[in-house]
Amino acid sequence: MANFEDSLKKLENVVAQLEQGDLALEDSLKLFEEGIGLSTACKRELDAAEGKVQMLLKQRDGSQKLEDFPAENQN
Repeated sequence: MANFEDSLKKLENVVAQLEQGDLALEDSLKLFEEGIGLSTACKRELDAAEGKVQMLLKQRDGSQKLEDFPAENQN
């Protein structure tokens, strides 16, 4: 099973190929199907990571304190 970064890179390549618009319909559909699978795999990994972060933020009294992630590129 590919890791998140590999899946995301493959998904970016699929999107780039589809955006070029020079593929036959059947090839485009195959790529689209592959892209949907990769997108689903990435979302599943992100959801799992979010669950782990929420567990780490669990308070000592057992309650959970959900916090927004700080934006990386705030200006």
